[in-house]
Amino acid sequence: MSRSDPSALAQELGSSKPFVSLEVEAHLSLVRTSDQLKSDAARFLKGYGVSAPQYNVLRILRGAGADGLASSGVAERMVERVPDVTRLLDRLAAKSWVRRERSEFDRRVVTARITPKGLRLLASLDEPLVKFHAAEFAGVPPADLKRLVALLDKVRRARAQATKSPA
Repeated sequence: MSRSDPSALAQELGSSKPFVSLEVEAHLSLVRTSDQLKSDAARFLKGYGVSAPQYNVLRILRGAGADGLASSGVAERMVERVPDVTRLLDRLAAKSWVRRERSEFDRRVVTARITPKGLRLLASLDEPLVKFHAAEFAGVPPADLKRLVALLDKVRRARAQATKSPA
């Protein structure tokens, strides 16, 4: 295929023109694929009564163990940023999946910990999520998945480096 031919993504988007650059096409392809994967995951998680950001927080708090994390620590570890982690923790606490405690030493710090109910929810999701993700990538050989992961890591590192260097 010459660069004058529209790519598979351009055709999928109903465009007869090629993208202005390979970088533009790569960006749009990532965004399109991410949107599809996120939509599928949201539908899957909805069946368990949990949203993707809520699942992410529960996963983070399970990993934090008995010490829990302050809201800022949760926010730093989120796969996707959310505008208001405090409100998200409020919703999780209302479902009894998380409990929060104010620090005795610094009243500004509130530590969130996953509850046994939250742990049970995650345990009920562990195996089905592995199967869900396996099905999502069923047509992609493991070597290609490893390469995809490595390429995405490279993109994030290059982006992080570019944002650190002076303009």
